Amino acid sequence: MVKFIRNSVLTLKGIGVICSLFMVQLSIAQDKKKPNIIFIMTDDHAAGATGIYGGRLADLGATPNLDALAKEGMVFENCFVTNSICTPSRASIITGQYSQTNGVLDLWNELDANKQYLPQEIKKLGYETAMIGKWHLHQEPKAFDYYKVFPLQGTYFDPEFRAKDKGKWPDNTVQYKGHSSDVVTDQALNWVHNRKNPEKPFFLMYHFKAPHDMFEFNPKYASYLEDIKIPEPQSLYDQPHWGSEATRGKNDSLLHVIGSSISSRHPNRNYVDIYKTGNLPTEKERTSAAYQEYLKRYLRCVKGVDDNLGRFFEDLKKEGLWENTIIVYTSDQGMMLGEHDFEDKRWMYEESIHMPFIVRYPEKIKAGSRTSYLINNTDFAPTLIELAGGRAPVYMQGKSLKPIMEGERPDDWRKATYYRYWMQMIHHDIPAHFGLRSENYKLIFFYGRYHNLEKEGSLSMYWNDEEHSNKVEPTPAAWEFYDLKNDPGELVNAYGNPKYQNIIQQMKAELKSTRKELNEEDDKYPHLQEIIVRHWNDE
Repeated sequence: MVKFIRNSVLTLKGIGVICSLFMVQLSIAQDKKKPNIIFIMTDDHAAGATGIYGGRLADLGATPNLDALAKEGMVFENCFVTNSICTPSRASIITGQYSQTNGVLDLWNELDANKQYLPQEIKKLGYETAMIGKWHLHQEPKAFDYYKVFPLQGTYFDPEFRAKDKGKWPDNTVQYKGHSSDVVTDQALNWVHNRKNPEKPFFLMYHFKAPHDMFEFNPKYASYLEDIKIPEPQSLYDQPHWGSEATRGKNDSLLHVIGSSISSRHPNRNYVDIYKTGNLPTEKERTSAAYQEYLKRYLRCVKGVDDNLGRFFEDLKKEGLWENTIIVYTSDQGMMLGEHDFEDKRWMYEESIHMPFIVRYPEKIKAGSRTSYLINNTDFAPTLIELAGGRAPVYMQGKSLKPIMEGERPDDWRKATYYRYWMQMIHHDIPAHFGLRSENYKLIFFYGRYHNLEKEGSLSMYWNDEEHSNKVEPTPAAWEFYDLKNDPGELVNAYGNPKYQNIIQQMKAELKSTRKELNEEDDKYPHLQEIIVRHWNDE
């Protein structure tokens, strides 16, 4: 009897061991079934500089691989940034939070390492994580299992990286020969092929520098678009009803002060000077030549990214990773490509805030689908976490897009998206402002003040010599309102039009409640609150 019991116990122990091994194997098998996730991000790639989003540049053939990807997944037609500048946008993507909540208002604020929420949450779900390319959040990306990132912006040629396996941050540098778009792709592929934990699903953030200015394209693209005339926007030359006292000045007194330009309008930075087209006979000819050079350089950088995407995708297919990998493509913001005679981003105007956002996931997303739901970059982190099998944390302010991707049509989705630009008259001389963008309308309030009173009126951030000293000075406060359905080019500021007064008042009420809900009420900046209250009901 004792022997029978002992044998039974041993048998039960053996069964227990077998069960444990089975559960481990099952767990590994389940992890293998989890989709890999690759989050691809470019820098300043406007949605309108693709084929799949349409527009005046769509037929130039800059993005065939991206367009093909989009046809296999879902295109989000209305994706917008919440703060159109590199560091704050990236902070919102990593945290799922708006700027005042995550603390990154401008290019110089650092995101605390303990707020690298996205990789933290993804790792909890059993993923191996990596960040390769442009990071631009200042502190070490230590929440990732592996990283190889540019110092700050990085360089277009022979880029240097800080790599996790090369020593202690920030001295852990390694340099590679070649163009940055090629090198970043090489390093991303190298990591995919040589992961430390190939039994785990992986999450890779694969980030390009291109097409950020100054648009140093790979020389092999010099002939691309060489003999093509790029279509020009109407507002490059003529927009008598656009803008307000905040963006033009009283009686147009600030036209030569606000907003770096394509034409020679802005004396401190314009592409007529940079591209040396000032010897042509007329201002229109000079502006047109500068625009053509700008767009060709920009699109050559885009083409270099797209070719690398094609190379990357082919490798995934060859390695058997294509079908079980979610691929997300976006940019950190849009870009002004001559509209309103502007370069760069920062503005709340459409081209600056409109981001491409494309997701391919054959298991869940119908190929060739498109959606018009209003989304923004705070939604990216909650979405990626839920695609990885988790739940979006309550501290994230964005919303998961997973239900939309799977064909649901939520009734309680946001009706407008909030925007805020903080860097008053710094770099490209754009006034600080905030506003709402709904399906058909846009309301913008330019408050025109720097948030740091100690620096306002005495800070020279861009021009470093006496001749070009650029102080952070206040600019006029004013409202702008655009009817996007009837005026998609935002050529007519309709804020004073009686026809729209009910809509404007409704949007002001929504703007006020949205700012409260999102922790965007400037509690630390009473001088900004005073300006907002004083001008809220300006007619």
